Parts: sequence; structure tokens; C-alpha cells
Amino acid sequence: MNICAVILAAGLGTRMKSKYSKVLFDVAGEPMISHVIRAVRKMEPAKIIPVVGHSKEMVIESIKKNHGDYAGFEFVVQSEQKGTGHAVMQARPALETCGDGVTFVLCGDTPLLTPELFKNLFASHVNGDYAATVLTAKVSDPKGYGRIVRNEKGYISSIIEERDASPEIKKITEINTGVYVFSTKKLLEALSKLTDNNDQHEYYLTDTIAIFNSENMNVSACLEEDSSLMMGINNRYELSVAGAIMRSLINKRHMINGVTIVDPVSTYIDAGVEIENDVTIYPGTYLHGKTKIFTGAVIGPMSYVVDSVVGENTKIFNSVVESSEIGRNVVIGPYSHLRPNTKLCDRVNIGNYVEVKKSVIGEGSKANHLTYIGDAEIGTGCNIGAGTITCNYDGVNKNKTVIADGVFIGSNTSLVAPVTIGEGALVAAGSVINKNVEPGSLAIARSPMVIKEGYMKKRSIKKADKNKDTTGA
Repeated sequence: MNICAVILAAGLGTRMKSKYSKVLFDVAGEPMISHVIRAVRKMEPAKIIPVVGHSKEMVIESIKKNHGDYAGFEFVVQSEQKGTGHAVMQARPALETCGDGVTFVLCGDTPLLTPELFKNLFASHVNGDYAATVLTAKVSDPKGYGRIVRNEKGYISSIIEERDASPEIKKITEINTGVYVFSTKKLLEALSKLTDNNDQHEYYLTDTIAIFNSENMNVSACLEEDSSLMMGINNRYELSVAGAIMRSLINKRHMINGVTIVDPVSTYIDAGVEIENDVTIYPGTYLHGKTKIFTGAVIGPMSYVVDSVVGENTKIFNSVVESSEIGRNVVIGPYSHLRPNTKLCDRVNIGNYVEVKKSVIGEGSKANHLTYIGDAEIGTGCNIGAGTITCNYDGVNKNKTVIADGVFIGSNTSLVAPVTIGEGALVAAGSVINKNVEPGSLAIARSPMVIKEGYMKKRSIKKADKNKDTTGA
């Protein structure tokens, strides 16, 4: 069956108190509309039709960035926001090419919708001869929601909005979630019959329900128990609530799949993060973006990892890792910072207060204390002493430091790039190296030590004499 999806994303969301489109706000590391798209893509739609308006360029760019592997987008613009029905009407030309089948109509501000909800809704719709099926939920406080009114056969006869509801209708606790699946042909026919004959002078998608009933077509309800998954986001408080729910679901999924999360409440994992089994995550850890963590790794406490690959049995303590590739059996931290484009090979040690940027560090090498490595290529089995820095920036250009295999760099060394340290060389502590060092050499670049015996005694005598002269004056 041919499936299409219309996603309503044209509104500004004034209650967010922002100049940006509401659907761009982040939930668990991605714009909320991205979650909706990812969920509905599990239905394998032939076409997804986002209806954009406010900040349309930003919304389109965001969708393409997060779902660039999907070729079925057809963007349409709702220049004036005249209701949900009017938004879907803008998609009518795109829907006319969808042929027979069904069309999902979704809101871009409902990030907790799941593929399972869509599958249940779809199954409920195709199992009967329905013009439309509405995803509904029962809530303890239905205030503000459209109420579902059923006829004697249990089908939906109408959806009554709060402002139009009588006291009796307001007692109904079954609500419209704003998620629908329509027979595509019947939806197109109903759209042509919508009017704006109401106080708001808008076209309401819910009016299609009355149109179907007037033509003796049935509208079904698919009642879902967990109403929290259908929540729409209207303000930043609700954004935080949705984020907490999604993080809880993400953590639960990982734990069921064999990940130990010591304290899920204080662990923040984005939707796009991949974690293998037998990983342990300690409190205060943030895993963001497209991060992937392999089995046996230990992350945290108090660590931040974004867009990075973490190899098997690697340990990261109290550290920041950004856009980096980390091998197996690596130890990082505490208080280390891996900046973008860093690659650590297997069995590397990066210790406390070490910063690495745009560098490759070879297998078994270590920099355990108070070191900066930038724009460098370090071989295998190297020891980088405490206080070492690569002086990679000359004020105009970034220059490269190359350290070959088996090199020992003494503490408090400055390597002035561009410079190469040959295989097996030793650089004496306290050196400033601004020339290449041949393999197997010892490089010493520091001023000779000078000792002036009795200096402090002479200094104290001079000081006493000076004070005497001042007093006498």
C-alpha cells in the first residue's frame, strides 16, 4: 500500500517566546521534528511532505542535515497560518501524486511519537473500511484538548474543541492527539469541502470528520494507553518534560540491551548514540550526537562525549571528548580534553590535565600529566613528559609536530613546530626544540645552570644597609 506522510511544521510557537520555529527546539540531541520524521520513516513512506512556514529555510536545512539519506521529501510552504486544515491543503498537489493508499498527518512538535504507535494506528485503519482513523488517548485532565465524541457504533462522530464544548462534552476524557491516518483519496475530497466559517476564520482539519460522517463514511479511533507519548510541546517547560521522558526511554532501552547505567536520572544520552552491551556508564555522563561506544568501555563519572567513537575496554574519567576516534584499552582522564579530529590508537594513556587537538597518537604512547598536543603526529611507544607543549601556532599558521616511534620527551619541553623528532630519540627535560632531531639522538636545548655561591647572604647585607640609610635620614 502506498504510504505518504504530511508533517505540520509551519507555526512559530509563540508560547516558546522565541524567534525560531518551535519544531527546531532540541529534544535529546535533535530537533523535535527530526524525531517525528525518524519514527514515521519506519513505515517506509513513499513521500514525506513537511509543511513549513516560519523560519522555513532553517527548518528545511535542519531536516536535510539529519535525514539526508532520504530522497522522498517534498517541502511545501504555508505562507499564512490559517489552521491545520489550511496547512494540509498546501500539501494537496503533492498528495495528488501519491495515488491510492493512506496519508499520515502529524504535528512536528510531538517528538515522543514512536514507530509502534504508527504501526498500531496503521493496522487499526486498514483493518476496517474507514475514511480516517484518529489516534486518541484518555487523560485525567483533558482541559485544552479536543474531545472525541463517538456514535452508537463506537465510531467518531465529531471532535469538539474546548472552546466549543458544552459542559457535558467537557466531561469526556478521550482526547484528540492530532495524529491521523486518512484514505488519501478521501482526504483530498474532504479538503476541497473545508470552509473557514468559524470565529477564527481558519480551516480546521478536524472538520473533515464531520464531512465524512455527513457522507456516511466511518471514522475510527485508535486508543493508546500511554498518553505521554503523544504530548505536543507548547512551551519550554513542556520541552523539558518531553526531554526527561525521552531520556528515560533511551536509558531504559540501553539497559535492557545490556548497558549498565549506574544512575539513569543523572545520565544524559542522545537518541542517535549507539552503545554495545557490557558498557558501564557512571553518573553525570553526557553522551551526545553520533557517538558510538563499544563493549567493555567505562564512561564517567562526569564525562562529556560528543560525535566520537570509543573503542572496546576504554575508560574515560571526568573528561571531555569531542569528535574524536579512540581505540581499544585506552585510558583518558581525569580532567582531559580531546578536541575535534583527535585519534588515539590502542593502549594510549591520556592523563590529568592533558589537552589533545587534531592529532594522532600511536599505539601504547602516553601523555600522563599537564600537556598540550596540537596538530601532531605521534608514533608508537612514546612517552610525553609532564608540562610538554607543541607550539603549533606562529600567529598566522598552524604547524605540525611529528614524533616518531619510541621517542622519550622529557618534562617541561616546548616543541616549536614545524619540527620532527626522529625514532628512538630522547629530548632532555626543560628543552626548547626548534630544529629537527635525528633518530637515536639526545637533544638538549636549555641554558647552562649557573650557581652564585653566597649570593643570598650578600643580598641580605645590602638590604640591611639600605634600610639603615633610610632610617638615619
